[in-house]
This record gives sequence, structure tokens and C-alpha cells, in this order.
Amino acid sequence: MNTSTRLTLDEYLHLEYPFNVLADPDGGYVIEFPDLKGCLTQADSLDDVAPMAEGARSLWIEAAYEHGIDIPLPSYPEEYSGKFVVRLPRSLHRRLAESAGREGVSLNQYVVMLLSGGDTEQRMTKRLAQAEAVVLSTTS
Repeated sequence: MNTSTRLTLDEYLHLEYPFNVLADPDGGYVIEFPDLKGCLTQADSLDDVAPMAEGARSLWIEAAYEHGIDIPLPSYPEEYSGKFVVRLPRSLHRRLAESAGREGVSLNQYVVMLLSGGDTEQRMTKRLAQAEAVVLSTTS
């Protein structure tokens, strides 16, 4: 590791690292820092997530710093503009615009609602299939 570019411990501790929170099927939550390999903890309730995450992150950074282990800088997801262009048949464009009018919303709002609902349905269908596969594998 190039020590000339290494931050101070205090600088590392002040960086904001993204983390994931996953509900544990047995209760509570698992907190994981993707950028800090092996840095994870558990919380009993949502109220405990922030303090537990902060404690785990700080301890991980302090231990890595003390042992001279390379500490990666935080990664951040790409920024999305919220815009994209879609080509669709004129007849579908007309039907969507008419439906948006009947709902009393803009075409953009209507399409966002449809996409959001379809995305949620797709995710739930996938999770249901995964759950069914688990049940089938445990009953066989």
C-alpha cells in the first residue's frame, strides 16, 4: 500500500460508507458494508440500525488502520437523471395518454405509476418463486 496517500484515521472515520440492511427471517436486521469486506453487524430493531451500523463501521476502520490493512474509499452508485427515452407504437402512446387523462394525471405520472407497479409485481413474483423452490427442496 502506498502510505503517502493514506488518509489519517480521523479522515477515514469521517467518510460516509453506504450500507445495506436486510431483514433476518428469524427477526432483526443484518447490516452490511459492501465496501468494507467482512464489516457487518446485526440489530434487533430498526431503531438500532443506525447506531449498530456506526459502531461496526468505526470498529472495522480502526482495526484495519491499526493493522495497516488497506481501507477502500466509499463507492457511490451512479447518479441517475430520472429521464430516459422510450419508443413505442403510436397506438400505445394514444391509449396511455387517454388513460392518464381519465385518471387526471400527466402522461409521465401515469407511466411512472405503471412502471412502478410492474416492477413491484416482477420482484414479488421472483421472491415467490424463490420461496417455493426453498419449500420444495426442504420437503423432498
